[in-house]
Amino acid sequence: MHQVQPSPGNSKNRYLGIWYNKIATQTAVWVANREIPITNRSGILKITNPGILVLLNETGNIIWSSNTSRTVQNPIAQLLESGNLLVKDANDDNPDNFLWQSFDYPCDTLLPGMKLGKNLVTGRDWYLSSWKSNNDPGRGVFTYWLDLRGYPQFWGSNGSVEWYRSGPWNGLRFSGNPSLKKNSIYKFNFVFNKQEVYYSYELLNSSIVSRFSINENGFVQRWTWVDGKGWVLYLSGPTDTCDTYALCGKYGSCNVGNSPVCGCLDKFVPSRPKEWAMGVSTNGCIRRTPLDCEKGDGFLKYSGIKLPDTQYSWFNESMTLKECQTACSHNCTCMAYTTLNISGEGSGCLLWFGDLIDIKEYTENGQDIYIRMASSESEGLAISNGGSKEKKGETIGISLAISMVTLSLIFGLLFYVWRKKQQQQQQQQLKREGRTRDIFKHGYNNESQTKDLELPLLDLATIMNATNDFSESNKLGAGGFGTVYKGMLEGQEIAVKRLSRNSKQGVDEFKNEVICIAKLQHRNLVKLLGCCIQGEEKMLIYEYMPNKSLDSFIFDPTRSTILDWPKRFHIINGIARGLLYLHQDSRLRIIHRDLKASNVLLDIDMNPKISDFGMARSFRGEETEANTSRVVGTYGYMSPEYAVDGFFSIKSDVFSFGVLVLEIVSGKRNRGFFHSDHNLNLLGHAWMVYKEGTSLELLDEAVKDSCHLFEVLRSIHVGLLCVQQHPEDRPTMSSVVLMLGSEGALPCPKQPGFFTERNLTEADKSSGRNAPTSTNEFTITILEPR
Repeated sequence: MHQVQPSPGNSKNRYLGIWYNKIATQTAVWVANREIPITNRSGILKITNPGILVLLNETGNIIWSSNTSRTVQNPIAQLLESGNLLVKDANDDNPDNFLWQSFDYPCDTLLPGMKLGKNLVTGRDWYLSSWKSNNDPGRGVFTYWLDLRGYPQFWGSNGSVEWYRSGPWNGLRFSGNPSLKKNSIYKFNFVFNKQEVYYSYELLNSSIVSRFSINENGFVQRWTWVDGKGWVLYLSGPTDTCDTYALCGKYGSCNVGNSPVCGCLDKFVPSRPKEWAMGVSTNGCIRRTPLDCEKGDGFLKYSGIKLPDTQYSWFNESMTLKECQTACSHNCTCMAYTTLNISGEGSGCLLWFGDLIDIKEYTENGQDIYIRMASSESEGLAISNGGSKEKKGETIGISLAISMVTLSLIFGLLFYVWRKKQQQQQQQQLKREGRTRDIFKHGYNNESQTKDLELPLLDLATIMNATNDFSESNKLGAGGFGTVYKGMLEGQEIAVKRLSRNSKQGVDEFKNEVICIAKLQHRNLVKLLGCCIQGEEKMLIYEYMPNKSLDSFIFDPTRSTILDWPKRFHIINGIARGLLYLHQDSRLRIIHRDLKASNVLLDIDMNPKISDFGMARSFRGEETEANTSRVVGTYGYMSPEYAVDGFFSIKSDVFSFGVLVLEIVSGKRNRGFFHSDHNLNLLGHAWMVYKEGTSLELLDEAVKDSCHLFEVLRSIHVGLLCVQQHPEDRPTMSSVVLMLGSEGALPCPKQPGFFTERNLTEADKSSGRNAPTSTNEFTITILEPR
């Protein structure tokens, strides 16, 4: 791994890479500067005193650097026999105590000991990305990554299109990879705990050379080196046409042995028979007999299949299969269940909610799944695919009749007692629901939104007791909606947002906040615990955030030192993941429309929580944009197309996020920013220093001693990409999350929106101060676009 090697393929570019030293065929397994090649032989690799590994081109400019998390006195770079490149302290013999390792930044190859998955504590993703071609190791369009929506599964993606799915882990293998089994070459493992979720493998014999990679066409492959033959393909995926995601639609089943390959599961029929007859099967199948949950449904067992897409699933590791069936049968939205772990005697429970998609039939190593069916389709049938009616013995029939009579008497008595209590509870609930309907019946025409409202309703007396009768000492702050109080409820600290009776804005916020986030659950969103609607009182109850809002730190000369650079970068990443959830992964697609520093709260560990959804808008299906004649938001954070034309989309939030990133880096507000050399706002100043190559001038003095050069420069770069003038130029939040967590080259940003000079007052110029901070915190609710 030390001698000079030719460039990849027919390329004349040079790269810092790692490859096998004792194999004749050059095989690169990791490339540092994959996006920015060196065009001659003048590259220099060195390690700086703080402990950062940097690659310089012929002009001395840094084209790649390690994302080192801390500094040491005597840093060295060390290449291990495993292929892992480390940056560590030369005086520290502990191999696990490193500053940085290449294993945390996979390219197209997974080596033994590397992880493929996600660190749930730091948010780091370990995923594979293809080369552009054999001649170009630049990041290609194909990726192989772990999806944590529902029960974990791996996806092969072509850009943003998911085209191949591994299926969930079942204790022995991934459901969609039946050929993954014990062998003489390597052993594999899937780790799933509170800290991390990942797949890894180890070679059983040190003399064996084997690697797992994704090629430029998106295929994930296992290769083994055989002397005299070279690299021999051991496994590959996708394996056939049926591995194409959702090829046969919902409740369709794919079998490569059939012609055509798509068919409907037993007891299902094509949803569009005419299209199906023409070979178009993507719309899938429907049940032959519709479900009727109130009258009671049953379940049929289907065997030998690849388990469906688990994006909308729930799991429990300790439940039995019988408990799993009970849980599913009691929830009308549960469509199927199965054993989570089939190793040993089997354990755990996996439930599916919504239609079942991407089912494939196998001749061996397939799994069982129990799918909800109408009682008429499942009654008296053996719970197996294609099963027949079981014969009922005469003795069983007599015993069953006696048991039914006895049980009827017992249940009749229990039902009478239960019914009396139920009637009392229903009367109380109806009163509360009536109050809730009064609040939500005006201003919302979407009935499904109001029906989805499931939030604990608390009594006014309970909230008054929790907040010490809304005492001044419990007051946390106030806004256009009303006042926020701290309280203690059942041993838990809470924050109570009390709607002002005179606030029209607050009524709208109250409705919208409950509708949008009552069911959202994400570590980077503030959690709504309940509401109180009694008389004229309307209140929202949240989890309490002891460190209050982000603006109270980054814009305060004293408190800003508390947020060092690692904390700030952690906050940037957390906000990005929270927005990604809102835009892509939540039950509804939600555009926040008022993202700003004061609407990001910090918990006791300085984890960011996006709050205040009073101005948010939700969309269903594939909607991503809309127009409004009522512009809401905050000056300094609003995107140009929204502030001027009333047009908003997920890219409006991306613009606000970009402003917020630049504020976090600089410790300065965008609106009211002052510089002695020009009258630009913060965005304009950031753009100017970026073009001049002096982006570090933007960095807050309070964090210069703790900053990591690569992270700072990358954050500024990403921030500028987010605030570009035109929405189509801005990245999506999924791209932002990947850019912040990777080391690849980024596209050059274009001029920011609202890149203008302002007329500052002579007092501001002479004092050298920012404009009053309060100007940044007014939420606009009635501005009409031109």
